Amino acid sequence: MVTKDAENKQDKTQQGDLPKQDRPSEKVEELKKRINDLENQLKRAVADYRNLEKRVGEEKRETIKFANKELLLRIFPALDTLFLAGKYVKDEGLKLTIKKVNDVLKEVGVERVETESKEFNPELMECVEIVEGEEDMVIEEVLPGFTLQGKLLRPAQVKVGKSNEDKNLKTEEELVD
Repeated sequence: MVTKDAENKQDKTQQGDLPKQDRPSEKVEELKKRINDLENQLKRAVADYRNLEKRVGEEKRETIKFANKELLLRIFPALDTLFLAGKYVKDEGLKLTIKKVNDVLKEVGVERVETESKEFNPELMECVEIVEGEEDMVIEEVLPGFTLQGKLLRPAQVKVGKSNEDKNLKTEEELVD
């Protein structure tokens, strides 16, 4: 039978005889490093996946948000007729219908471009006629404009004011000549 001291001596000589790469403590350190590297790779992969999920979700929401753009553009001529009728026909049923249509449009993120008593804005409006009136102010809306989630779908068609001063100057010049 072998004594404990002899066993310890035998273990020490066996470990001393082993090549560096086969020593248990070095092997453990190497495995710990490998585990640490794999854990870091896993963390990066999980973070990349979460970012991908977030990006795909945002793209999906964006697609849904503007999926109805084509439909809205096709409906606008019918809405123009409805709004025009509401302007000239004094009927409570028609007014209620127009209100409901406006409410539905607002629910889906469509808003009318405000033109009444506003300064002409070429980013949101299209000038179809220049008429006598306050300089660069919208005098009349011909067709409403619409935005979807803040992006312009169709510019408002408006009549813009031009002051009469140019005419007066011209008339005065003609008098001088």
